[in-house]
Amino acid sequence: MERSEIQLLADPTNGAAAEWVTGLLGWLERVLPGDRFGVWAAKLTVVAVIVAVAWLAYYITLHLTLAIIRKMAARTRTKWDDQLVERGFFDRLAWLVPAVIFYLAAPVFAEPFVSNLALDVVLMRLTTVWLIVVVLRSLSALLNAAVDIYDTLDRKKANPISGFVGGLKLVLWIVGLILCVAAITGRDPSGLVAGIGALTAVLMLVFKDSILGLVASIQIFVNDLVRVGDWIEMPAHGVDGDVIAVSLTTVKVQNWDRTIATVPSYSVISESFKNWRGMQNSDGRRIKRSIAIDVNSVHFCTPEQIERFGRFALLEDYIAKKQAEVAAYNAEHGIDTSEVINGRRLTNLGTFRAYLVAYLCRHEGINNEMTLLVRQLDPSAEGLPIEIYVFSCDKDWGVYEALQADIFDHLLSVVGEFDLRVFQSPTGGEFASGLGTGSLP
Repeated sequence: MERSEIQLLADPTNGAAAEWVTGLLGWLERVLPGDRFGVWAAKLTVVAVIVAVAWLAYYITLHLTLAIIRKMAARTRTKWDDQLVERGFFDRLAWLVPAVIFYLAAPVFAEPFVSNLALDVVLMRLTTVWLIVVVLRSLSALLNAAVDIYDTLDRKKANPISGFVGGLKLVLWIVGLILCVAAITGRDPSGLVAGIGALTAVLMLVFKDSILGLVASIQIFVNDLVRVGDWIEMPAHGVDGDVIAVSLTTVKVQNWDRTIATVPSYSVISESFKNWRGMQNSDGRRIKRSIAIDVNSVHFCTPEQIERFGRFALLEDYIAKKQAEVAAYNAEHGIDTSEVINGRRLTNLGTFRAYLVAYLCRHEGINNEMTLLVRQLDPSAEGLPIEIYVFSCDKDWGVYEALQADIFDHLLSVVGEFDLRVFQSPTGGEFASGLGTGSLP
């Protein structure tokens, strides 16, 4: 083997790599025959050594260095290093070691293996692509770990960043693809970007969902529309449940029947939906329900009824106060109370509403710091609605439904004590028995 060939293989631009390659080839020149077979053998030996060194370096980095890093991360109190390990950030970085070794040793793989071809240039370009891909995969793992770290913070119920991070990763991979093409072709990346600009319409068509999802994710993040853990309703998409993930293109929801539904991210900003987060973050959950009273059962209270109502524990103060107020008003205006229509009088319906207010105010499951109303709605063919509008202390669904049922069980049970009837459309059995009254006694 000629010294010129050794110098050609050991490119001085490689610095330290050139020195050990020169020394190794010099030793092989003295050991192996000087014919063409010797040149091949020497270079094959050097290539084998380079591959072995690259594999050994990767093995040491992955199984020794990273093992130490994992143990150190497990012993620290912080969680961010654990997330980096779980997401494989360091494992992906380990691939940089063999890539750098092959990049520096690329000239060794040139002649005499392939003639009339700059094999070292080709290998350097391929290893450059290798390096770019490794860096991109490492950055992706780093961003995934950032999302996990964000979710472990106290404000994990804040704006979801997974969709935003997904858009950032998409941009990184597009830039990485451009750099890879530029590395393979040896062209300036700016020229490729200018060429891609002419294909904007095609790219927008191909990546329409990703682009719409990216824009939607940014708006969801900035406007704080949806968070992981929110209860949302989108009847048009059959969605009614908790949000479990917000990605670049979709919002994943687990419905109450335990099915999983996905909604395009841009649908969240382009269509209407209901978010129950306000209720979940408030001090109570609203109860808004009414019963219909038969208007034929509403009348002025007789003295006997007033006396009986006054014995109800929740109405003692109300009856005494109202009787004094009504008597004072009628006396002040000289009203002849011998006629029922004259002056002010108590009604059984008004007394019933007063009873409901007192009952709800003393109920342990009702939040008295929030709105508490017992109101009368517009009468209709279905009767006179009396609506209860209050808020429960416990927002748990099961407790809420049990409380609501308990209140109306009591309401329906006591309505007859005020000589009122609940309106109900007559059934076939009532018609058959001749009791088509349209109300319940």
